[in-house]
Amino acid sequence: MESIFHEKQEGSLCAQHCLNNLLQGEYFSPVELSSIAQQLDEEERVRMAEGGVQTEEYRTFMQQPSGNMDDSGFFSIQVISNALGVWGLEIILFNSREYQQLQINPIHEKAFICNYKEHWFTVRKLGQQWFNLNSLLTGPELISDTYLALFLAQLQQEGYCIFVIRGSLPECEADQILRIMRVEQQQRPGLIGEDEAQRVSEPGHTTEEVLLDEDEEEMRKALALSRQGMQVEDEEADLRRAIQLSMQGGSDPRSPSAAVTAGRSEETLTAEELRRRRQVYFDRQPTHDCSSAGGEKDSGTKPSQ
Repeated sequence: MESIFHEKQEGSLCAQHCLNNLLQGEYFSPVELSSIAQQLDEEERVRMAEGGVQTEEYRTFMQQPSGNMDDSGFFSIQVISNALGVWGLEIILFNSREYQQLQINPIHEKAFICNYKEHWFTVRKLGQQWFNLNSLLTGPELISDTYLALFLAQLQQEGYCIFVIRGSLPECEADQILRIMRVEQQQRPGLIGEDEAQRVSEPGHTTEEVLLDEDEEEMRKALALSRQGMQVEDEEADLRRAIQLSMQGGSDPRSPSAAVTAGRSEETLTAEELRRRRQVYFDRQPTHDCSSAGGEKDSGTKPSQ
């Protein structure tokens, strides 16, 4: 997953994030997209001027704001289409009659871009697997082949416009790596700021207090773990001494181990108690599992052949 380029949301620059996540790199900036939008505005002005610059239609057009961008960072589908055209890519409306007549299974495509209420995001195939690269997520979200069609249908029901990407996408590291190995996702990413927003929304909590609470909670966890570790070490030390004494057939009052044991507890251990503690001690020893040999368990994703 680390090799997948995933640009997270900044302001209202979702069109930029959508393009860069699709192309898997920092290919476009707001300045470059604004330049494309201004070029489109000029082309529209020239077409309108063909009917005469003194007409009411032309004057009305000149008074209206740009339909290709605004101050918030929004860019139109025309801007995105022209930006993709720089790389020889084109877009086709997913639910158009032209495309539906082709009857292509979505898993055989390369990528989709989705739009709803001025928000854009990318769904792309990398290697042999599909990923939701929505900039509002904390990271890439793995989508199985069997779920892809259902996922796209669900987006359409929610009002999204979906466009199919056609053409050769630029080579990227993630695609090269995922061609030879697959990844598994053990925990799906959440929305950016979701946890913090939930905490702050609770009565009497501010952002600063939430951060302090999190620090205190981490400190409490660390202290609890350290105390637990000390307790386990002390118990195991007692067991080792008891086992040693039982194997020697008794204790020598003058031996260091006997002195330490006597210092820790004044009670006399019976044979039954020694056997019980010895069994507990051996049960605690680590065992080897062939199924886990040669790999490490990860909290996020792990490569699999």
